Amino acid sequence: MKLTEKFLDVIKHEGVVSIVSWTKDEPHVINTWNSYLFVTDDERILIPAAGMRITQKNIEANSKVKLTLGSKEVLGYRDYPGTGFLIEGTGKFIISGNEFDSMYQKFPFLSRVLEITVSTIKQTL
Repeated sequence: MKLTEKFLDVIKHEGVVSIVSWTKDEPHVINTWNSYLFVTDDERILIPAAGMRITQKNIEANSKVKLTLGSKEVLGYRDYPGTGFLIEGTGKFIISGNEFDSMYQKFPFLSRVLEITVSTIKQTL
């Protein structure tokens, strides 16, 4: 899945990211910041995780995730002031290795890294 230039522009500006995970019981939503998202060369999204314990438990049972994010600093449709995205994909937590070490250098508070493999991306505004 190709991440768009507009999406990459959005994550250069601060805004809230909502991460939704779920099991058969109910959905769970947690938030982070646009500035915490790192896009790899192969377009996976890496997110530092300090808490996210329920999210991790859910992903271990059902790897599907949804993210919403946006910024009012990036023009949307018809030059609307602000734009957002809905991302669907799969998640897993990384606890060691080169990507973990690289993320730890940027975000020393993390205990794990949430890796999102994007399957769909949709601009919503």
